[in-house]
Amino acid sequence: MPSIRVLLADDHKLMRSGLRLLVEQQPEFRVVGEAGDGRQAVALATELKPDVAVLDIGMPELNGIEAARQITEQLPETAVVMLSMHSDESYVLRALKAGARGYLLKDSAEADLVQAIVAVREGKSFFSPAVSQVLLEDYLRKLRKTGAEDSYELLSPREREILQLVAEGKSSKDVANLLNLSVYTVETHRANLMKKLNLKSMPELILYAVRKGVIS
Repeated sequence: MPSIRVLLADDHKLMRSGLRLLVEQQPEFRVVGEAGDGRQAVALATELKPDVAVLDIGMPELNGIEAARQITEQLPETAVVMLSMHSDESYVLRALKAGARGYLLKDSAEADLVQAIVAVREGKSFFSPAVSQVLLEDYLRKLRKTGAEDSYELLSPREREILQLVAEGKSSKDVANLLNLSVYTVETHRANLMKKLNLKSMPELILYAVRKGVIS
């Protein structure tokens, strides 16, 4: 089985050592490089072309958000997992907009890092369970405060299917093949559900799906 090549970036050496230990306990994983700041992470990613880059959000010289943006722009095949102390929506959305597919709280990295690396390598999203819970609670709080109805109920069963598949990282072509539909039909459903949910971008769609527990 081909190994998953992983780059680790965190300005705390002790944290990097712990992450390396976790990753190297998996026989199918291989750590190909370590970076102590964001600029070094981008340089090493460009040189080593890892399958997955695990980036601390708060690194010196270039923070993890900007490092993720540069890495995913230059290396679209490299998936990014963001490590963070912050569980609120603004940080998660910024990470997603920068191209990250996974978002892990540092205090759950020991339990979730391996699963996150596997998920993003397969093109899926992954979030710490605590992040999903916070996003869901924030969403419900806003609904109660505004008195708005849950927009998820506006979606047809087919749109809900497509929402999940797209949020899991599948292309319109993948979804069309899976559901035996034309690409045009999938894209029409996708445009309709985005409009119903008032979503403007793919990161917003993923965030919505996490809030609703459609993906984890």
